[in-house]
Amino acid sequence: MSDTQFDVIVIGAGPGGYVAAIRAAQLGLKTAIVEEKHLGGICLNWGCIPTKALLSGAAIAQQLKHSQQFGFNVTAVDFDIKQLVQHSRQVSSQLVQGIGQLLKKNQVTVFTARAQFIAKEQLELTDADGKKQFISAPHIIVATGAKAANLPQIPVDGQYVWSYKEALIPEELPKYLLVIGSGAIGSEFASLYQDLGCQVTLVDIAKQILPSEDAEVAKYVQKQFEQQGMQVLTASAVQKVEIANGQVQCHVETSSEVKIITVDKVLSAIGVKPNSQHLGLEALGVEFENGFIKVDPYCKTNVVGVYAIGDVAGAPCLAHKASHEAILCVEKIAGVANVHALDRTQIPACIFTHPQVASIGLTEQKAKAAGFNINVGKFPLQANGKALALGDAAGFVKTIFNKETGELLGAHMVGHEVTEHIQGFAIAKYLEATDESLAQVIFPHPTLSEAMHESILASLQRAIHI
Repeated sequence: MSDTQFDVIVIGAGPGGYVAAIRAAQLGLKTAIVEEKHLGGICLNWGCIPTKALLSGAAIAQQLKHSQQFGFNVTAVDFDIKQLVQHSRQVSSQLVQGIGQLLKKNQVTVFTARAQFIAKEQLELTDADGKKQFISAPHIIVATGAKAANLPQIPVDGQYVWSYKEALIPEELPKYLLVIGSGAIGSEFASLYQDLGCQVTLVDIAKQILPSEDAEVAKYVQKQFEQQGMQVLTASAVQKVEIANGQVQCHVETSSEVKIITVDKVLSAIGVKPNSQHLGLEALGVEFENGFIKVDPYCKTNVVGVYAIGDVAGAPCLAHKASHEAILCVEKIAGVANVHALDRTQIPACIFTHPQVASIGLTEQKAKAAGFNINVGKFPLQANGKALALGDAAGFVKTIFNKETGELLGAHMVGHEVTEHIQGFAIAKYLEATDESLAQVIFPHPTLSEAMHESILASLQRAIHI
């Protein structure tokens, strides 16, 4: 092969793209990856990782706020938002450098350019200087991710109306912040800024915050937000914003009135839309669905040799879903035996609010709507010794089982570090553990994970500590 011919080319170097390239190289395929801006994509540069670095600072703020219960009298604490932002950017930079080293180690050719299909197996690359070159491969994987969606009546200007990018690198903390959208991104930023001392208003057109989560979980998180001082407006819409005297006047339509809420900044976090345009896919006849590239369970499009993974291929828009798709897609291309198609019911979701939220499988509402006869178990962290010892016992664990078969249909957790525990239910679900078999598992004491066990026992009417 020449330097422009490959077995596999990946467009986009986010958590789907770079994983696909590395796995392809591991399987002996000559591989190239094309990235227009930064290795690591949105996740490492402007999403998952820097957000969690900022949230770590918010967690420290909460620990200082409640330190007196542990015997510490902390006074006159200075906080520098610029230092916290610098920490988040350093973490991001370190991981991005690591991806570059991994690609080099696996002998993946990296092109820093914008890619466009000019034929089914051919790409035209254009670098920042406008220089063009052409590369080809029988298998091309589109992993271009997604970008923030915007409301036409509320344009992002970067100064008064933020996208997530501006929210990650503030020069100073706003005293008052209004967040539009209470999905994972909006709720995380609302929680972050509230914990750092801002007065936050969270607005969503949906009837509940965290619309994808179990209704009981969403209701509990909203109550926690409100107890922390946040104003939460559901079934409400921001009609327009006006800039006056260095502030933003937000016209918010609720079920009963139109409120005018004055804030320093507005964060638009209404969701994402796929980066599926300007790739030349339409000319190839690639099919789309609601703007996302339509794929089969193995990430194949309707055009032979063209694949799509990650956010650009549809919800849920999660980094771990993209990485999983990357591996199964490449292994299918390479002819690896027994490659399993993606099962979306096996994808856990994590939301890093305060308190955290984690879930997998069906909500109680969806399980009932699907016609299942269910057993529901619930255990409060207020009855968990480790949670009480930590001084953070808000939350609960909820499990949903098929009453007839014992199958774990769904698990929903809210509370301290539950994002670190949901993998236990993910493993159980994947290995088809039943309620009875999980009841026999010995959970260590004293740990937060005991609440998981008690929830399982509660579904069988056998809980010990409630």
